[in-house]
Amino acid sequence: MKPEDLTLGPDERLDDLLYQGRRIIQNTREFCFSLDAVLLAHFPQWRAHQRVLDLGTGTGVMPLLIADSVRQIDAVELNPVMAKLAARNVRLNDLEEKITVRQGDYRQIRDLYRPESFDVVLANPPYRPVSHGTANKLSGVARARHEFTATLEDVVTASRYALRFGGRLAMVHLPERLTEIVAALHRHQFEMKRLQFVQPKTGRKPNMMLLEAVVGASPGGLAVLPPLIVHGEDGSYTKEIRRIYGMEEEP
Repeated sequence: MKPEDLTLGPDERLDDLLYQGRRIIQNTREFCFSLDAVLLAHFPQWRAHQRVLDLGTGTGVMPLLIADSVRQIDAVELNPVMAKLAARNVRLNDLEEKITVRQGDYRQIRDLYRPESFDVVLANPPYRPVSHGTANKLSGVARARHEFTATLEDVVTASRYALRFGGRLAMVHLPERLTEIVAALHRHQFEMKRLQFVQPKTGRKPNMMLLEAVVGASPGGLAVLPPLIVHGEDGSYTKEIRRIYGMEEEP
């Protein structure tokens, strides 16, 4: 770690990841990570031999959370401010040998990586399409959640290019776009194999979903996991969410 990596700018803060003593610098004027990234990092069944690509890494939080479970992680980020911050976070946690951050546009992924060179792709993409007139009404965090820089098709196209046959795409997205996602996956030789809905509370409709799709897999065999409940009736995190965040011992 370089001394300047820990020198915080006026819009930066240092957070504890509550995992292996790791810390993360976030820029409050940019997009800070949230629950969806943490849930996605814990969703795949990681293997020590895997090479992972994180599309749109942001602060680099997911690579920091999975670094001990896989062989190598490449993280690509379009925003140069965020790419620089993600690289600082890698150095801050002494993970340069495991994680490589690259500033670039994964819509031009052929210019960044060789085809079919990854075992797993992680994607926490913009969730919502940009409707007519939306662009002038949104800024900051809201813009980061709309498809200004990458569409669902862009994400699936880049994932298929990057993944070997039998490789896995793990993604977090909105339940309301499930049919679009399935159609996009089928256009690019993916078959969905695991699906889990995330509910704010018991009895509430899901507001997120986690999915895993495999390149070249046979149709059928989708495992729909029990829903993940975020909050109990008192508003506190459930035991499962506390376990994911490292606040609860593993069973």
